[in-house]
Amino acid sequence: MRANFAKAAAAGDEAPLWFYAHLFLAHPETRQMFPVSMAHQRDRLFAALGEVVARVDDLDSLVPILQQLGRDHRKFGTVAEHYPAVGASLLATLEHFDDDWDDALAADWTAAYELVASVMVEAADEMADQPPWWEAEVVAHERRTVDTAVLRLRPVVPLPYRPGESISLETERRPRLWRYYSPANAHRPDGELEIHARARPGGPVSTALVRQVDVGDVLRLGPPVDHLRFDPESDRDLLLVAGGTGLAPLKAIVDHVARTAPPRRVDLFVGVRLEDDLYDRADLARLEREHPWLTVTVAVSEDEHSQLTHGNVGDVVARSGPWGSREAYVAGPPAMVDDTVERLLQHGLPRDRIRTEVFAPSRPGPDVDGKVTT
Repeated sequence: MRANFAKAAAAGDEAPLWFYAHLFLAHPETRQMFPVSMAHQRDRLFAALGEVVARVDDLDSLVPILQQLGRDHRKFGTVAEHYPAVGASLLATLEHFDDDWDDALAADWTAAYELVASVMVEAADEMADQPPWWEAEVVAHERRTVDTAVLRLRPVVPLPYRPGESISLETERRPRLWRYYSPANAHRPDGELEIHARARPGGPVSTALVRQVDVGDVLRLGPPVDHLRFDPESDRDLLLVAGGTGLAPLKAIVDHVARTAPPRRVDLFVGVRLEDDLYDRADLARLEREHPWLTVTVAVSEDEHSQLTHGNVGDVVARSGPWGSREAYVAGPPAMVDDTVERLLQHGLPRDRIRTEVFAPSRPGPDVDGKVTT
């Protein structure tokens, strides 16, 4: 199965184009679940399939992923009747790009897809008493830099989530294009949540959130997913390292610590290229001022005139240790995350106490708006 999937993946754009053409011709009723422009959608299926194929021999890790996908896909209007249609088009696509396709391979893929579909449908059915999405009004929109905005949203119906979790959102300005963003605050009694958005070239949703969405607009929010895997039960001191809008989920962790007792020691490092890129400076200063257990350090990598700490944030973190007793959460661009994790490992922090989340166009697909996700 892996070899067969690799042949379709090697065809590049041709495979997803062939799949969607087959699906929409055979089942035109499915077209309404997808955005008008498929430019930002067509590779997502194969990115998700790549994750499934890579874990096909590890059901313990695969099943939770499938359950989350099943719950999340309710926001697209997906129902059980859609799964056979998708399965038929998937098998037709895999056959089309493999001259060695045979009955045995077809049987293997059929069995695998039926398992995937059954897990996803069952997970969706378990959420039948929950809404597929939540409507939320934009009650504040502040443009912090040319390409960065902070939005405050007020869901009509309370949306429960945990610090570090991500929530997909859709704006009517970009219908049926959902992108993941992490609330920058822990769940509050009034239900409001703060979203940090950075407009990226080729990112239709992020650009709309920064430059077009305004106070009074209503967004749709999907169910939360646990990308960062924050452990609220742990009492270890924390090391938080952020780059770009990766600051958002780490601020939610700080907010969680502030709302629970007893407080833990928290060191938050924020990496920027230029001092002007520090879009949340005032609120970071407020947090440090209000919470004696919190220290905030800003590392500036390319601004020789700045009076802030100079250096790449991973290097600044490494030389500010030791961190061997901490629990670390790292969120930001892929190069920054990889560099920071490697330095922490070299300085003795166990890998199982480092949690990461990547915010950038990278693996596994073309999500250039918010964060890497399938």
